[in-house]
Amino acid sequence: MGNSQSATCDAPKGRWLMKRADPVQLRDIFLKYASISKVGEYYMTSKDFIRNYLGMHKEGDSDPYIIDLLGAAVDQTKDGLISFEEFKDFEALLCSPDAMYKLTFQLFDTNGSGFVSFSEFKTVFSLTEVHHQVPFNFDSRYVLLHFGEDRKKHLSYQEFTQFLHNLQEEHARQAFISYDEQKRGVINSFQFKTIMSTIKKNLLTPFVEENLISVAGGETTHLVSFPYFNAFNSLLNNMELIEKVYLTITRGYDKAEVNKEEFLLGAQQFSQITPLEVDILFHLCVLDHATGHITGTEIDKIKPPDESVKRLQQQQPKGETHRSPFLAMAESGYRFFLGGIAGATGATAVYPIDLVKTRLQNQRTSIVGELMYKNSYDCAIKVIRHEGFLGLYSGLIPQLVGVAPEKAIKLTMNDFVRDHLSTPDGTIPLWAECLAGGCAGGSQVMFTNPLEIVKIRLQVAGELSGPRIGAVSVIKSLGFFGLYKGARACFLRDIPFSAIYFPCYAHMKLYTANSEGVNGPLSLLLSATVAGAPAAALTTPADVIKTRLQVVARAGQTQYSGVIDCARKVMQEEGFMAFWKGAPARVFRSSPQFGVTLMTYELLQRQFVIDFGGKRPGGSESKVAPHLSDLPPVNPDHIGGMRLAVATFAGVESKFGLWLPKFKPTSVAPVAAAAAAQ
Repeated sequence: MGNSQSATCDAPKGRWLMKRADPVQLRDIFLKYASISKVGEYYMTSKDFIRNYLGMHKEGDSDPYIIDLLGAAVDQTKDGLISFEEFKDFEALLCSPDAMYKLTFQLFDTNGSGFVSFSEFKTVFSLTEVHHQVPFNFDSRYVLLHFGEDRKKHLSYQEFTQFLHNLQEEHARQAFISYDEQKRGVINSFQFKTIMSTIKKNLLTPFVEENLISVAGGETTHLVSFPYFNAFNSLLNNMELIEKVYLTITRGYDKAEVNKEEFLLGAQQFSQITPLEVDILFHLCVLDHATGHITGTEIDKIKPPDESVKRLQQQQPKGETHRSPFLAMAESGYRFFLGGIAGATGATAVYPIDLVKTRLQNQRTSIVGELMYKNSYDCAIKVIRHEGFLGLYSGLIPQLVGVAPEKAIKLTMNDFVRDHLSTPDGTIPLWAECLAGGCAGGSQVMFTNPLEIVKIRLQVAGELSGPRIGAVSVIKSLGFFGLYKGARACFLRDIPFSAIYFPCYAHMKLYTANSEGVNGPLSLLLSATVAGAPAAALTTPADVIKTRLQVVARAGQTQYSGVIDCARKVMQEEGFMAFWKGAPARVFRSSPQFGVTLMTYELLQRQFVIDFGGKRPGGSESKVAPHLSDLPPVNPDHIGGMRLAVATFAGVESKFGLWLPKFKPTSVAPVAAAAAAQ
């Protein structure tokens, strides 16, 4: 493309327009890679630019003609050398909003005239892998309508962009006609797969590509008609519109289930979507689950990926890989501090419920006259009546002293293990989530057990007549080893509790996040509270055993020597239901406590942001894919618009299906010779 069409970034500033590079710095980088010197001027060859500077096609046996073709997109004079002015102009081009179209135009404009002729189009397109696999008919009506019957018309940049926009559709249509040898208007499923996986592979997600045979033709046949073929391609081309229809129906909630009738009704306001496309959409979405409904997750499995962004991201160094041990320790200390604050907040909020739960669990139904409380409500009323409102907070001080390190180490350990078991893309398997939770639960027992035994003895002290006792006297009477009485039961309760709780919480956050993947305060509170219900309920038997072991048995009460002995005697004397005493109170205490604790913990991390180079809490940031300009460069020498060079070249292939072979084909005419022949 001539100098008159050079790009510039001095246009009105947009949200993601790339800032131009400093010319002096850009020249220093140019000279670093330039290998040719002529009359005091330095130049890059195509190899210097494509292989050495951009890092593309670095294989030893890469096709030199392809490297020359790519380099010619920068070489406006087509003399085989790239000057600094051409290098700088290309950097400006990459800053423009339509850089991908302009780069593609310059690839086809092999003689630098500012127009694309038929022979230039044929020469370059003939080099593509898609043409080698499914030959394109250069004598088709589509081509003649653009280049004229005599093929003498040349396409301007604007005309070429429209021609390019519909080129894939024309190629796919030609392939369908070619495979339909009997002229019946149908092809078989394997021919359909061949067309889609070669000509339209840029539109296919792994899920769609794996299921092309299954969905070919619909639910009752594997013969693909031309209307079905067109509808399938139109669906993939318009997935952003499909997503918009879905979010309009669900009012922005991407977890809601929508059936086919609801979707058809919502699609009526969008004339581009046909009933056949909706049928194909639902057929694809319910392949792995026959619910008849779709959610945003199913749509994401079909939505074509942005390969240019993906490829660039894959080349970025992972921030955590190079973190120093000091930063990792500082992050754990930071989390520990915030976890302590969050834990104290949660414990204070629900302490009265915890006191009621403890007194109900310690109540022995096998002893006559022992039944003091009928239920949780009765217990709370009697405590307030006989001990005053502050009686509901008996033992709170030692609870707060111990709960800070207890909750802090639990939250820190869970985050620590999750971070190390997560995959590079940030996902974590269920077994790893459970293991991280179990480690968190086990690690807290060293703080939990002393805290629990002191708290419990203070909580039940109000049931007895006589002088009130304090935490110090309880600790003195127990001694160091006495503080860990019932530790086995504590392990039995806390490990499975956390192994259940933290995975449930993580998945609830995903379910309650908004359409951008962000959890607000209410979403965090709801997720953490709901996750606590199954964890607290299922571990209540272990909590009952722990309570019985840690409370001082009064005269006439059964003594227990250990976990197994306690479980056996409770079963014999009080029956199976005794293990579930206080379960409602435990659920209503643990669920809101963890709800407040986890919400406070995550909100504190968002409010007091310190970047340790690690991972941010899930749901704290939008899942909207970053723009290329937000990503670090592949090479530190890629500055300004050159930061986008590799991704833009990749986008030319993925967006327009113009994959160029990396290695030399069996027979290919040099691009320069083809251009000279014009």
